[in-house]
Amino acid sequence: METKHIHIKDYNYSLPDERIAKFPLAQRDHSKLLLYKHGEVSEDVFYNIPNHLPDGALMVFNNTKVIQARLHFRKSTGALIEVFLLEPYLPADYEQMFQTTGSCSWLCMIGNLKKWKGETLRRTFDVKGREVTLCAERREDVGKSYRVDFTWDDNTVSFAELLDSVGELPIPPYLNRETQESDKTTYQTVYSKIKGSVAAPTAGLHFTSDVLASLDAHGIDREEVTLHVGAGTFKPVKSEEIQDHEMHTEYICVHRQTLEKLIKHNACAIAVGTTSVRTLESLYYMGVKLEKNLDLSEDELHVCQWEPYEGETFEMAANVTPMKAIQNVLAYLDRHSLNSLHSSTQIIIAPGYEYKIVKMLVTNFHQPQSTLLLLVSAFLHGDWHKIYDYALAHDFRFLSYGDSSLLIP
Repeated sequence: METKHIHIKDYNYSLPDERIAKFPLAQRDHSKLLLYKHGEVSEDVFYNIPNHLPDGALMVFNNTKVIQARLHFRKSTGALIEVFLLEPYLPADYEQMFQTTGSCSWLCMIGNLKKWKGETLRRTFDVKGREVTLCAERREDVGKSYRVDFTWDDNTVSFAELLDSVGELPIPPYLNRETQESDKTTYQTVYSKIKGSVAAPTAGLHFTSDVLASLDAHGIDREEVTLHVGAGTFKPVKSEEIQDHEMHTEYICVHRQTLEKLIKHNACAIAVGTTSVRTLESLYYMGVKLEKNLDLSEDELHVCQWEPYEGETFEMAANVTPMKAIQNVLAYLDRHSLNSLHSSTQIIIAPGYEYKIVKMLVTNFHQPQSTLLLLVSAFLHGDWHKIYDYALAHDFRFLSYGDSSLLIP
């Protein structure tokens, strides 16, 4: 399979540090908007985006909320240990996790690991006027992360409240700066609701309530999905060929009404951000699996990295339209009396991938040699250089806090 043998060096470009936006603009919807329409490139201001979308289209947003996933503990020796929350372990469900009181476990990355020999780390702080002591104990390795058990001595305090008091928002490493109070607002989308991400779905950062109202006025339908963005989104492709790069698992939730809306729109959507893309395209492959068996568990609906390119699911996809796939997912919810689908995906979208549901894409400008650049290249049938050359030549700001683009292949 050709896709596996893509050389990541072919997706490199020169990004000077001064082109990386370290802070957002004062008004988020005043960012620049690069327009790529059928091969032609031009530009506008983001707040005009509704003018460039077809009336009556369906736009899909990722409503995940970034959590304050960084916790710092100081040992009695003075050594500082950073515990970075990656995903819930016990309870494994995001919603339950944030309501948990007294104790919970997470899979974590640990900074200054060699200084944490196994003793219990403690930190005392104030939550809503009450003094709470949080303890952390390191358990076994789980893949490339560590299980950490947390306990705290006040059962009236939820883990969500605890994080709000003591956690730090994890801004991207390439910003090369400390998190500031302003990031708590600017590094969340205005429609973020469901806690769980450790990185923002940054394409959504440009939207304001005014722009959303303007979309409504233009008759654009809006729906939300949830994909919790993992730290793996920043993981560079270190291997020469992408077949040796392991994609991280991300958790998704899609509600019945969103599936119904997709069917109403002939299984076509405008995706806001690469995370919405990965959710919608994964949904197609889940629907393909259900073509044969409506009694799979939600775990069995997980989309593996290479499933869209080879093997049984790939072969079955030849006979399943996007519309039929979404109908299958809806039938699955009916059969199991569910109101929403909770599953996960490891999908890698790279040149050679055929998009099923996403017809237009709103996205920022991504790092060189990243899986996100591969996704954009696949969407534009290899024409990514044209937009990146234009953006570099016309003073666009890059990465999470940078400018935006609307891509219409």
